[in-house]
Amino acid sequence: MSLALVMGLVGCGNNTANENAATPDAGNTGNAANTQTANEPEAKPEPATFTYFNATANKDTDTNKTEIGKILEEQTGVNFKMEHLVGDLNTKIGTMIASNEYPDILQPDAAIDKVLEAGAFIPLNDLIDKYGPNIKRVYEPYFNLMKAEDGNIYFLPFSAVVGEYNPNPTIDQGAFWVQNRVLKEAGYPKIKTFDEYFNLIKDYAGKHSDEKLTGFMSLTHDWRFFATTNPPNHLAGYPNDGEVQVDMNTMDSKIYATNDGTKRWLQKLNEFNAAGLFDKSSFVDNYDQYLAKLTSGKVLGFFDYGWQVNQALQTLKTETLKNGGNDDLEYFPLPITFDANTKDQYIDPASFVNNRGVGITTSAKDPERIIKFFDSLLTDDNQKLIQWGIKGQNYEVDDKGRLYRTQEQIDKLKDNDYKRQVGIGYFEYYWPMYGQGSTFPDGNAVNPGRQPEVAQASFTPAEKDRLAKYGVQTYAEMFSKPDERPWYPAWSISLEQGSEAQIYTAKKPDVQRKYFAKIVLGAPDKFDAYWNEYVDEINKLPVADYEKTMTEEVKKKAAKIKGN
Repeated sequence: MSLALVMGLVGCGNNTANENAATPDAGNTGNAANTQTANEPEAKPEPATFTYFNATANKDTDTNKTEIGKILEEQTGVNFKMEHLVGDLNTKIGTMIASNEYPDILQPDAAIDKVLEAGAFIPLNDLIDKYGPNIKRVYEPYFNLMKAEDGNIYFLPFSAVVGEYNPNPTIDQGAFWVQNRVLKEAGYPKIKTFDEYFNLIKDYAGKHSDEKLTGFMSLTHDWRFFATTNPPNHLAGYPNDGEVQVDMNTMDSKIYATNDGTKRWLQKLNEFNAAGLFDKSSFVDNYDQYLAKLTSGKVLGFFDYGWQVNQALQTLKTETLKNGGNDDLEYFPLPITFDANTKDQYIDPASFVNNRGVGITTSAKDPERIIKFFDSLLTDDNQKLIQWGIKGQNYEVDDKGRLYRTQEQIDKLKDNDYKRQVGIGYFEYYWPMYGQGSTFPDGNAVNPGRQPEVAQASFTPAEKDRLAKYGVQTYAEMFSKPDERPWYPAWSISLEQGSEAQIYTAKKPDVQRKYFAKIVLGAPDKFDAYWNEYVDEINKLPVADYEKTMTEEVKKKAAKIKGN
């Protein structure tokens, strides 16, 4: 905030200077008058409201209707009318492009290439040079990765790591999740492998056949289909590099869509479906229906990323508190792999995602005002505000300067409606920000969930007891530490529109959507035939071109990160 004052985003006079100016030296009235003029507070900017379309699910609102948004409006005079995605992403973005009418700022998520191709974002280079000292401080190390081929920066990503990298002590990335009651009844066994995990669920479902339980469910809706295509990659011991598995030494990048791991994954789902343990609606349910089923208490297991199911997980925690602390229906994350001797890599290494972000559109009424607002977000004080909330209300500071939350504050922030009311539910992501894993100069984590004191304090006695049975204090301790991958994540690499590599990524999901449902829901004796059909269809796509391009681009990205 103090830096924002210096920048003149908010006019605020110096009391001492104004007092001196009010009683000038009689022998120097001219200079005194100049001093007074120089020290008069700048006129507070006129209020302005801009539009922001965010291509993720949330409740629409004006940012100044939240407590944090109101504070930011007091600093800058700026408010945003936020609209969130309802329905199909590509349809929504396609309508904007066809009409050539956009919100002032746009976060198009997976449709960002379409927005860029349509020329809907304005270049930010000059605006950053003139009005973005904080933007430069945060993003300049990554400018080489942010620039398009024409040398322009068109959007600001969300993942620029500031300070020392700090891994998450809880699981906000991928995991195979299982209901706590399943582990409890089995005596808290150590589950390491793919087969152990599914056998555990199968055994529990068999003992409770009268409860109409779903053994396993998967998410396939819209762009979130990766929650169904990615698991075999993780099971093989790779992190989420997207469509490829990258060799640690050579950086050769190979698809896994048709390898033995994907076949083994789909065969297990086929077996579960034949046994009545797989939710057939997985291939037709939308995201909201999926989350609703996770909170129903009837689903025993699923694979997904913690950030993607956080809303459901927090709803379950709220219900646990209301029901006297019985958390049997909450979920426990497991880092399972195909084989016991495979090192898991579910936790992300330090990374920079350069193909997702927020940009200012060609329809924007006042780009300068917007970039100044963005810049004001990127101060330590405002990052603390939007991530931690309001001091004394959402967090405290101990006598050593460590940020923490009381149990009452932790419990209140499990309520998604309360988080939205404060504004954390709107500002903690999808704006220019210090990336996940960043730390402040004083060593505190930027993200509260990565502050060890907060993570451990947020666990209920039942959670702590369950973790202790596995000899750990946090969920992350059950997962292997991430290996350094300078290119990570490969999925953030932008491919030239119309290139063979881009055509592969555009057509592959359609093939998978058609055949995954057919393979999983088909009769077991048809599995091999359907699998072979699927492989033949994938092989009709430019696989070799895609692998060659990804290998080259992974090596380029690694070199740029290293400053070469």
